[in-house]
Amino acid sequence: MNTAQNPGKQAAAEAALEWIDDDMIVGVGTGSTVNLFIAALAARRGRIRGAVSSSEASTARLRAAGIEVLDLNSTGDLEIYVDGADEATRHGYLIKGGGGALTREKIVAAASRRFVCIVDGSKMVDVLGRFPLPIEVVPMARSYIARQITRLGGQPVWREGFVTDNGNAILDVHGLSILDPVSMERELNQLPGIVTVGLFAQRPADVVLIGDPSGLRKIVPQTDAR
Repeated sequence: MNTAQNPGKQAAAEAALEWIDDDMIVGVGTGSTVNLFIAALAARRGRIRGAVSSSEASTARLRAAGIEVLDLNSTGDLEIYVDGADEATRHGYLIKGGGGALTREKIVAAASRRFVCIVDGSKMVDVLGRFPLPIEVVPMARSYIARQITRLGGQPVWREGFVTDNGNAILDVHGLSILDPVSMERELNQLPGIVTVGLFAQRPADVVLIGDPSGLRKIVPQTDAR
């Protein structure tokens, strides 16, 4: 769906501005809902210090909007990270990586004190796994990891022709019902050759903003100041 025709995404993107204070460096994710957030953030570009981007695509959009893009190695830890998700639960557990930026997204999320996730209502699920789980892998390990995933009950599909910003491959794993996201993320992280798993469970979202035709909902799985 065209984001311009999705008022839920627009509402969630604009609502995230509540968490942006003057003089902040903002961690910015990747994807269609984040693109709307970048457009909204452009109106405040003179009030923030800049942004740390999770992808080359978002970097280009931020710069086109007149927002300075900074290096995480130079900024240190961030106050806030705003990103979307391919699936989200009420506990703040997420599947991310449909756009292929999961590794950098996970790094920026880990370096941020607060992670605000912006989604439309169609992304909310009770159990993760309906959306194929993206896993970024070192190219030489692709077949090995696919075999291990098959043994775990998943159905890995190579995202053929796609290369991440880090020069790696992605396997999209179908057929999973992820009842314990934290344990699955931990287990997959032990397989050599996996760079990043698209499960955001060990570091979940602190706030989930959900845009629906009926209005905006906010879920705060853990204590948050606002």
